[in-house]
Amino acid sequence: MNENLFASFITPMILGLPLVTLIVLFPSLLFPTSSRLVSNRLISLQRWMLQLVSKQMMSIHNTKGQTWTLMLMSLILFIGTTNLLGLLPHSFTPTTQLSMNLGMAIPLWAGAVVTGFRNKTKASLAHFLPQGTPTPLIPMLVIIETISLFIQPVALAVRLTANITAGHLLIHLIGGATLALMSISTTTALITFMILVLLTILEFAVAMIQAYVFTLLVSLYLHDNT
Repeated sequence: MNENLFASFITPMILGLPLVTLIVLFPSLLFPTSSRLVSNRLISLQRWMLQLVSKQMMSIHNTKGQTWTLMLMSLILFIGTTNLLGLLPHSFTPTTQLSMNLGMAIPLWAGAVVTGFRNKTKASLAHFLPQGTPTPLIPMLVIIETISLFIQPVALAVRLTANITAGHLLIHLIGGATLALMSISTTTALITFMILVLLTILEFAVAMIQAYVFTLLVSLYLHDNT
């Protein structure tokens, strides 16, 4: 079990070619579209959830910030479906890869920061030096605020990676313990299996919550710069 503990995080390959691109594109096929005048229940539910999330997330933004609505809704759908598909047996979760999460976080963070410097130059520069700062502390505070600014995309990516990876490892460990205990104690194995079921349900919730938290933090960074 120890040798295969991180096997689910290895990028799948076929004929020496990585399948990450196909896996990343696959969630987009799960969302149905309809050209009919009256939509079915699935599409109606999908639209209702998108409207609910976009209303809660974009209500704090001005007109410039609301132009990011389509991008943020696509982001939360992509992360949510990718996390959920990763809970299927013998599947691969791209969001457990720090490189991919950094690839999502850095461009979005950089776009929000550049937007702030273009539209609110003085206000953006004012964040580096809080009002009323004593003169001897000015250089130190500027350095600290600069570091905190550049650490934001790293924190976004690490948070998503750590939460998804930890959940997968727990499921793997408890599942292996359940199989090992079946030949030793049926009662203990049953209790462990119940814990595994509850943990799996929790991971479904974590998969959606982490998608929402990632998108919400990007939205808050955008709000601070528009």
